Amino acid sequence: MAPVNRPRSVRDRNESAWLLPKDGRRCDPALVEGMRRFADDDVVDLVVVGCGAGGGVLTQRLARRGWRVVCLDAGPFWDPDRDWVSDEKGSHHIYWTDPRVIGGSDPVPLGSNNSGRGVGGGTVHYAGYTPRFHPSDFNTRTADGVGQDWPISYGDLRPYYEAMEEELPVAGQSWPWGDPHRYPQSPHPVGPNGQIVMRGAEQLGIDVRVGPVAIVNGGFGHRPHCIYRGFCLQGCKVNAKASTLVTHVPDALARGAEIRPDSMVTRIELDDAGRAAGVVYIREGVERFQRAAAVAVAGYAIETPRLLLNSATKRFPDGLCNNEDLVGRYVMVQGAPQVTGRFEEEVRMYKAPPPEVSSEQFYETDPTKDYARGFSIQTVSPLPITHAEHVAAEGHWGSVLREYMRDYVHWSTIGVLCELLPLPDNRVTLADEKDRFGLPVAHFDYSQCDNDRKLIEASEKVAVSILEAAGAQETLSIQRYAHLVGGARMGATPSEGVVDSNLRSFAVPNLYITDGSVLPTQGSANPALTIMALAARAADHLAASR
Repeated sequence: MAPVNRPRSVRDRNESAWLLPKDGRRCDPALVEGMRRFADDDVVDLVVVGCGAGGGVLTQRLARRGWRVVCLDAGPFWDPDRDWVSDEKGSHHIYWTDPRVIGGSDPVPLGSNNSGRGVGGGTVHYAGYTPRFHPSDFNTRTADGVGQDWPISYGDLRPYYEAMEEELPVAGQSWPWGDPHRYPQSPHPVGPNGQIVMRGAEQLGIDVRVGPVAIVNGGFGHRPHCIYRGFCLQGCKVNAKASTLVTHVPDALARGAEIRPDSMVTRIELDDAGRAAGVVYIREGVERFQRAAAVAVAGYAIETPRLLLNSATKRFPDGLCNNEDLVGRYVMVQGAPQVTGRFEEEVRMYKAPPPEVSSEQFYETDPTKDYARGFSIQTVSPLPITHAEHVAAEGHWGSVLREYMRDYVHWSTIGVLCELLPLPDNRVTLADEKDRFGLPVAHFDYSQCDNDRKLIEASEKVAVSILEAAGAQETLSIQRYAHLVGGARMGATPSEGVVDSNLRSFAVPNLYITDGSVLPTQGSANPALTIMALAARAADHLAASR
């Protein structure tokens, strides 16, 4: 599907960057306070659950087309000046930290690394790294014998990738991997952390590039240049880093959408004909029901399956849209080990965008290896508390840990992202435990397969070799995960997926899912840009079918 009459000018299709204040404030209270308000009894054209990467884009796109849209988010409407601080410990309120149960042989810790809460969702605290998926990501089953083929091709998403890169905007060098392309803004200056990795990579013949990051380089609308303050993962207080809070929500409000914060959706209701009639939600302790002609769920890879499972009916006794037992299955994370190295010179790795330089040289399947698919490499810049976790992971505590931390400014860090495979038993179910709303919490089981373990081991060795080639005196490693996706994947048929190629559920014709849970595979790329592109494409489908 080609984009529906996409204006050539960014401002003509998304005025968000020009709707932000010019007086130094980071949001316009008048825009929020003056937004259109709908009553619960109004049958709006669309109610969206979650205002992150997918929900924020979908809301903006359809509001601009004249749809009456209400977007509900469980968290607050953030004001960067009021709510965000340059402090790791003081930023935990921006993460989704409600209780969840984890299990499996390789359980995944949940919270700050992979879940956001509030308007902007996870884009508030992601690193801003926005690579595209590769063409090969869309047919891994056919080409490599693993994973699952998508019901769309890379070519179907290319124009939406381009649109999102312009609207965020993305800065970086020309990209040689996957589908080679350029970025709208030039790359950011490279700090010492990036220079070290570039030096080590050059010694090993590994090709690296600067970017791509959705962080303003030189100004964009009323958004300023990045000031390299180092707190990208704690909410960007200057609005240089893109989040849907600043890149899509302002335009959505100006076009008549309502963003309703502090509204926890607990259930999707169906009418007698089996169509979605709206959503039940709790706000200020009161249960309410928002009527709608259509529903789009964008709660991400844990909360979206949980909401569907908690919306069971007589027709769907095992959970809404779960007649094929696919809801909650095939949840994926990327293996994301990090390696940090100590250097004689001061590095101060936080003084730049966290992903300064990166490489996708190892992204594709290498037939000479004993594992399928691959990994990407990028610089990361853990702040002191996170760096202390690296040191402690190697068994250093007490006075030894304090000595390592006194040396913090001398360390440089590389992160890798490994494409771990979708497996049916890596899934979200409902636990016996209840949350503060009386709802069963999510139970997430995760276990690696042999291919996953081999891939993680190989990627970590490459990261260590780069730092050693650059002159590291010592290296430390930590095993971790990143980027939850899957759980309501798209497929060509109901037996393959919960939603179709346009993100419409097979089981309920006016129910859409527009977040990372629809991804059949995850590649070795951060998923935010792909989620946004998919949501924009779904908006075109909805607009064309109205």
